[in-house]
Amino acid sequence: MTAPAGNPPVIVVMGVSGSGKSTVGRMLAQRLGREFGDADDLHSPGNVDKMGRGVPLTDEDRWPWLREVARWIEDRVAANVPAVMACSALRREYRRLLIPRPHEVRLVYLKGDRDLIARRMAARRGHFFKPDLLDSQFRDLEPPGPDEDPITVDAVDPAEEVVRRIVEALDADG
Repeated sequence: MTAPAGNPPVIVVMGVSGSGKSTVGRMLAQRLGREFGDADDLHSPGNVDKMGRGVPLTDEDRWPWLREVARWIEDRVAANVPAVMACSALRREYRRLLIPRPHEVRLVYLKGDRDLIARRMAARRGHFFKPDLLDSQFRDLEPPGPDEDPITVDAVDPAEEVVRRIVEALDADG
């Protein structure tokens, strides 16, 4: 399986916790016939424990994790393996690490307001990320700017509709 011409090998689906990154990313990967990766699976046990106790991660906690995510992405790019990675990628400096060459990685931003995300998180079961950490996510969030050429999709819509809009935007890119 190789990435189709005109589309970057890797698509990064970003947003705050609870925006639907994993659900949308998994569905998008399936629809496009791509490998799926979830950055949550690459967290260290210490990070998972910290978030499970309701303690926000610091940059010191995040950088080793982000380097693992960047390595996963780079491995797929180098092998020209089409993939989708779900990752919060909250800050611009994190995205610079994850997406050093924008022509090889496309950014999708799932945008949602705090009330919507809080309702989703309250309904979510079995996830290590505690809902009381949501404010720290919005505090750290730096929405991607036009220079990052994101596909921005409103997270309020059902996942199937979000995926449809992403696929339309990718098709429009060529």
